[in-house]
Amino acid sequence: MSTAEETPETSETRESRVPQETDPELRALYRDIEAAELRPLWTITEQLLTPTPRPRAVPWLWRSSDLRPLAERAIRLVPVERGGERRVLSLTNPGLGGRPYAAGTLWGALQCLGPRETAPAHRHTPGAIRFVVEGEGVWTTVDGDACDMRPGDLVLTPGGAWHDHANGGDGHMYWFDGLDLPMIEALDAIFFEPHPELRQPVVGEHNRSEREFGEAGGALADTMVAGAVRGPLDAEPSALLVYRWAETDRRLTELAAGSDAPLVGVEFTNPRSGASVLPTLSCGMHRVRPGGGSTPVRRTGNRIYVVFRGAGHSVLDGRRFDWTAGDMFVVPSWVAEEHHSVEGADLFSLGDDPVLRALGVYREERLPAAQEITDVFG
Repeated sequence: MSTAEETPETSETRESRVPQETDPELRALYRDIEAAELRPLWTITEQLLTPTPRPRAVPWLWRSSDLRPLAERAIRLVPVERGGERRVLSLTNPGLGGRPYAAGTLWGALQCLGPRETAPAHRHTPGAIRFVVEGEGVWTTVDGDACDMRPGDLVLTPGGAWHDHANGGDGHMYWFDGLDLPMIEALDAIFFEPHPELRQPVVGEHNRSEREFGEAGGALADTMVAGAVRGPLDAEPSALLVYRWAETDRRLTELAAGSDAPLVGVEFTNPRSGASVLPTLSCGMHRVRPGGGSTPVRRTGNRIYVVFRGAGHSVLDGRRFDWTAGDMFVVPSWVAEEHHSVEGADLFSLGDDPVLRALGVYREERLPAAQEITDVFG
């Protein structure tokens, strides 16, 4: 999970920042300010204090038709072992200058594991979630609790928790990785430690947190318009480590039956407090009804979507993104988004809104009408 090297500054780069002035004294002042590693705020205020957010990340879509064949080739050619740690294809947003991030605050990736393989145990300060796309027979062990993984399940690996992935079956396994890695990096708080052993010891039977903290039915908050949960904030991660698709599907079916809304949704929550599953990350599942289309909304913060089932399209700041099962796409901060499906679809989402809410800078705005489509992605 390395980041791209920063390009070192040159004298030409610094000179280009000096305002072009005709007055010799003023020109000399600006050069001396630059040489002293200072910047005159009066020349850059408009760049720093913008009327609305201007994320460097751009709306983008990564197709399963590209991801899956590349992952299969990686399984065949790239071993999983200590040193490489993980076989992961990270979503790289073209607006971020080559850094391996889907958005300015979010890491997203497709991780894959072949038959009888183990991804080595380690821990790190960034928190992570795993949303299973395809496969059976794999479990993620989190601080000794082996959590079985099946399609549609959500598994948490909170920051600082030991975790490894093991495939006990004969098939390939694919899941979406979501981390707050860019956010923690920006805070200069990255720590990483490999476990002394390839695998950490499993304590007791699998799925201990499920037995101790109950099924996820008590940890799903309704979000009828796919907005951020309005529940409490909690600095502690959820002690329930796995949220099963069967319960998520049941709750979405109930919501759809009791509402005429074109889109219904749930957020996965901490069963003890009702807060988001991790203090820095929110996770949700959104069901677009057949023939449905959501109301356009802008919100601060970034989101990554994974298409779990169905097909449809999203309109992001007027650009149409067509998607199908297995595709992944990103909605950067303050980009207007709406989602449509003729046949119906289920979308998993990962967001950073708990942090924005904790800081008091979360904001959303609903648009009065569907956006005009001015372009089509790809």
